[in-house]
Amino acid sequence: MPARHIIAKELAGLFGVLSHPDRLRIVEELRGGERDVNSLQELLGVSHSRTSQNLAVLRLNRVVIERRDGRHVFYRLEQPELAAWILDGVRFLEQGSARAEATRSAIAVVRQIWGQPEKPATRKRR
Repeated sequence: MPARHIIAKELAGLFGVLSHPDRLRIVEELRGGERDVNSLQELLGVSHSRTSQNLAVLRLNRVVIERRDGRHVFYRLEQPELAAWILDGVRFLEQGSARAEATRSAIAVVRQIWGQPEKPATRKRR
């Protein structure tokens, strides 16, 4: 199997693991260090079971590792650089939204210059 195919498959798997908003938020919350399930649950504002299920997915895919202290389980990022990498994704989104805003502004200007009034946004029917 060519190296590019192997790496593309691995990255796609990682993207799949990170494709859930709760899991992205968990990674970002663990940026500052380890946390237990209860504190993550409170920060996310979701149920204990939902937090635990997402942590299980992250643990299974070696994104987080756990440390037990009696009945408490603490989680931390196996590779803390992942949180910084996700912030790079936020910068990508910022650039895209800036382009979208510039496009919307340009459309408004062109409509005015060309004498066509702006149409209200309409929703597509299914």
